[in-house]
Amino acid sequence: MPFFYGWVVVSVAFVTMAVAVNARTAFSLLYSPILDEFGWDRGVTAGAFAVGFFVATAGTPVFGMMMDRWGPRLVIPVAALLAVIGFVIATGIETPVGLFVSFGLFVIAGSVGMSYVGHSMFLPNWFVAKRGLAIGIAFSGVGVGSITLLPLAQVIIEAWGWRAACLACAGAVAVVVIPLNVLFQRRQPSDMGLEPDGGGRREKDGSVSAPVDNVVDRAWAETDWTLGKAMRTARFWWICLAYFSGLFAWYSVQVHQTRYLTDNGFGATEAAIALGLVGSFGVIGQIGIGALSDRIGREWCWTLSCLGFVLCYAALIALGEMPSRVLLYGMVVVQGGLGYGLAAMFGAIPAEIFAGKRFATIFSATASFANVGAGVGPWVTGAIFDATGSYYSAFLLSVALSVVSAGCIWMAAPRKVRLVAGQAARRARVAALQP
Repeated sequence: MPFFYGWVVVSVAFVTMAVAVNARTAFSLLYSPILDEFGWDRGVTAGAFAVGFFVATAGTPVFGMMMDRWGPRLVIPVAALLAVIGFVIATGIETPVGLFVSFGLFVIAGSVGMSYVGHSMFLPNWFVAKRGLAIGIAFSGVGVGSITLLPLAQVIIEAWGWRAACLACAGAVAVVVIPLNVLFQRRQPSDMGLEPDGGGRREKDGSVSAPVDNVVDRAWAETDWTLGKAMRTARFWWICLAYFSGLFAWYSVQVHQTRYLTDNGFGATEAAIALGLVGSFGVIGQIGIGALSDRIGREWCWTLSCLGFVLCYAALIALGEMPSRVLLYGMVVVQGGLGYGLAAMFGAIPAEIFAGKRFATIFSATASFANVGAGVGPWVTGAIFDATGSYYSAFLLSVALSVVSAGCIWMAAPRKVRLVAGQAARRARVAALQP
């Protein structure tokens, strides 16, 4: 039982992420028909994403404090309700302001509390030894959902219009996300009198062995971290810059990819399938890179994921000159199979540096910078296209920011506070061999 319920938490998170994140990602499919119907500039239309993440930037610390106090059983359903309201309001929009309010204020901002950010506030509490693997499995629900839900959303758009797709998204969130989390989700093992994975190994006689010591900087690890203390450290700001840069690159391609592909001769259905396949390869990326990060360290795997986005943008630039399905599906593989691995480490890195009673509050502050990057990225990318008639400069900017993101995690250096399980085990074996 001490180790079992953690996997219940992961399972609920898996299903929630499958629905919640793909409902938000569906904006990439809604983007084209909204452009076609209203004729707004791409930068203005993509600005709904920016508005949403700017609002989420202010709201994320509130979600963090709520998570520390009441846990996911309240936070995730409240966030889901906001998204449902937004999708319903969206069906009546007539102006960009209506788009900003419905998708920005409600859908995008609300979805933050039930997607990567919201789950990263509490999932790391349940695992130590298999933290990257567990979070990767939970977040891989996005990929499993995307290969089915996004093509289904495209079918609904083509058959009944984008407004019907909005109502379908609202229904899925209301029926699946809210009841599952109210009934089964929990904040941390101690709320149920349990221990996390990694708190010790379960032996055959039912006893629990002493855990492997993974602490490198004991004075740092034993600090009672608050948000104020964390903000006075360089590590906090390196994480913030890494998250801003990484999410800028991630969401720039996510929002503009479908339209870019149709602009370069691919059909709307094939572009929607490509977006779904990115999420499917994200299953491999999140689980595989998450598990690998438990063995070799977060810094190496964050760098590998950033490389995935560099290769993704390189393929997109090449597609603009020479459209081909080889480049298309190569872009899909590296974006999902490598780039999406960032998600598995999103909560793990701050947890290893700032673990403690106020972790959700501290994490939410770093996640606010991720929200800004996720919001600014699509808007800047659209604005650059409107100004130049091309995505070339915007894609190069995202390549540069991917490199910046990788460098920042090396500067934050979670390995110098706590080792991941594989590193800690190797250190223990070396120590045992010494006389």
